[in-house]
This record gives sequence, structure tokens and C-alpha cells, in this order.
Amino acid sequence: METVAHPAAFSPAQARELFRGGTSRPTTGWCGGFTQANLITVPADWAYDVLLFCQRNPKPCPVLDVTDPGSWSTALAPGADLRTDVPRYRVWEHGRLIDEPTDVVGHWREDLVTFLIGCSFTFETALAEAGVPLRHVDQGHNVAMYRSSRACRPAGRLHGPMVVTMRPIPADLVDTATRVSERMPAVHGGPVHTGDPAALGIEDLARPDFGDPVEAEAGDVPVFWACGVTPQAALMASRPPFAITHAPGYMLITDARDSDYRVGWRAE
Repeated sequence: METVAHPAAFSPAQARELFRGGTSRPTTGWCGGFTQANLITVPADWAYDVLLFCQRNPKPCPVLDVTDPGSWSTALAPGADLRTDVPRYRVWEHGRLIDEPTDVVGHWREDLVTFLIGCSFTFETALAEAGVPLRHVDQGHNVAMYRSSRACRPAGRLHGPMVVTMRPIPADLVDTATRVSERMPAVHGGPVHTGDPAALGIEDLARPDFGDPVEAEAGDVPVFWACGVTPQAALMASRPPFAITHAPGYMLITDARDSDYRVGWRAE
């Protein structure tokens, strides 16, 4: 595996250039202060279903941008190529994963519409600034993600469970983590649950459905946020004929700043 030094110090353009060249790493901790986004790409005749699904389930699926059919560009990252600049993609047929490439140029079609959805990595900078430790970053792991027992509100042909991320948070900092993330509703906002994972139908935190298990430290409490991998769970459940997504934890890094999504925050 290639060595990448100090990923937090890269600019978004530098990171995207690395990913375009074949570097494939989870992006948690990359490009400090810049917004990361989940990606879901579907044929135009499924785009309204996705848009309605996101509108009805804004906590896990906050939409940051939607492209025109066939376009691989976004106003969130001028010059970026949505077909090549994500470090790892997933290609789906009828709800089945058929490929996990580092670019999707060969899979691209002129009828494809891409949705960029807010990512909880975006509020991790704010958490760190508030003194909240990020165990998965410290351990060099992808964040842990789980299918929960909470069903999303169906929309058109799409249905499925809410996916959640879990971060072990010191008990005395749970209120801080909640307050900080609540100020960023466009990137999932505050937690959906704190404490017993069984309340979300999660049997074993050591066996995430996506990402890596994360080791808690003494005094930590599991805190769960809605996750932008939720549309992938909907793809698996609803089985559209074709779709492209990012691989969980391998996000598009945009030129937008995390601070753009902080409610009540302004630059000095």
C-alpha cells in the first residue's frame, strides 16, 4: 500500500489529484477544514426517486448538490471529475455490487445524475477543535458504520434502513460533541442515539457493516450519527438496474469549507 504523509495538510485539489492517479485511502482526517461528500449516481429515470428519498430522510441524506444528466462536474469542486476523483467507487447492478474500481470512466453513461450528500467527516474538524477525540482517526481506521433497525421513509421505488456511524466519545464530552454537530445540520447534525447499540438493532460493535471496528477507551460512550451510506443500503434493498456510489469512507473532498455548513458561525 502506498504511503501518504500528513493527509490533513493536503489541499482538496492535491488530494483529488492523488486519487485520480490511483491512490485509494479512506478520507477521514484528510484536508482539514474542507467538506467531504457522499456520492450516489443513478440513471435519470431513478433520479426523482433518489431526490424524494433524500427529501423525506434529510437526517441521513442531506443533499449538497445535484448534477445535470451526464455531467461529471460539481460547483462544490470546480475542475473536479466525479468519475475519477473519489478514491474508491462501487458499481451496482440490481442491488448487487459488481465492481469496486478507483475510477468509473468505463461505467459512465450520458443519462447519469449524481447526488452529493453531506458527510459526518465534515464535522470532525469542529469536534477536534472542541477537544473531542476521534478514536478512529487516532487508530488509523475508517469510521465504523452499521445498518440500524430504523427504517427510512420510503420514496417511490426506494426503501431501506438508516445507516449510522459510531464514534466512541468520552462521557464528559458527549454533550460537547452533540452541541457541536447539531450546529451542522447539512452534514447530518446531532446524534440520532447515544448509548446502548441494541436500541438501534446493532448486536456487536466489533462487527460493523461498513468501515472498520474502532476500539473504545475507558469511559467512552458509543455515539451514533445518521450516515450518508444510507442510500447504498436503499440500493441493496430496492435493486435499481444500475448505480454508482463511493465506497463507504472513501469520500469526494470538495473545495467548500466545513465552516460553510456551521449554523450561526461566521469567519472573523
